[in-house]
Amino acid sequence: MTTVATPTRPAAAGSHHPGAWSRFRWGVADGLTVTKRNLIAYTRTPALLVFAVIQPVMFVLLFRYVFGGAIKVNVPGGYVSYLTPGIIGQSAAFASFGTAVGLAREIQKGVVDRYRSMPMARSAVLVGRLTADTLRMILTVLVLLGVSAAVGFRFHNGFWPAVGMVGLAVAFGVTVCAVSAYIGFAIRDEESVASFGLIWLFPLTFVSAAFVPVSSMPGWLQAFANNQPVTIVIDEMRSLALGGPLALHAWESAVWLVGILAVFLPLAVRAYRRV
Repeated sequence: MTTVATPTRPAAAGSHHPGAWSRFRWGVADGLTVTKRNLIAYTRTPALLVFAVIQPVMFVLLFRYVFGGAIKVNVPGGYVSYLTPGIIGQSAAFASFGTAVGLAREIQKGVVDRYRSMPMARSAVLVGRLTADTLRMILTVLVLLGVSAAVGFRFHNGFWPAVGMVGLAVAFGVTVCAVSAYIGFAIRDEESVASFGLIWLFPLTFVSAAFVPVSSMPGWLQAFANNQPVTIVIDEMRSLALGGPLALHAWESAVWLVGILAVFLPLAVRAYRRV
């Protein structure tokens, strides 16, 4: 385990109970310390980072050159332009798998128990993990954009909508990370989490508009695909990248993301307290 020193906290003058601002400051500092520890783990085991990037790159190349010729879409730039926002959204969601496995591993190895014995904010474990995984997710998205550009993808809607697409992808990934954090804390066993982790993500990502138009699916499946969060978020990302109506899917995406966070962040905190 990588050890990162935690500074000793001075007591507030004349009081053993620091104010809200002091607690917030120390909470942020502790969260950044745990983030640093998690990032150091990537430098010492670079295979974790390499494998996290290779899989989505393989998806881009396989769908672009193996399936792309058989899938007809009516968007500027053809199928690669349709595919790229979908792959980025899927990869942001799949990146959350590492959150669940990492937390379960730390519980099994006693790292979380050690954190609890230290004078640090209890929120730092979750905040540090989510921050480190968000940085890893941003790197993955940028690599995917580079590979997609190499095989023909281009933004057609300007610079700021392109930035908005990346921001929405990261926000979506962070939201799914909150769900994965709850799974990691609730199941606690690394092997069980690894087995369960992608079972719920595969139907959501593949039964969506990520890779094919929803209109090509059977009618009974379209009702689900059209109204689930992956399709709504990816349709908004596609509109930001290629041009198209933004308002409808923008507020629908916001409602889904805020709603999921409002449910699963408290659940993750509650599950952490029971560890």
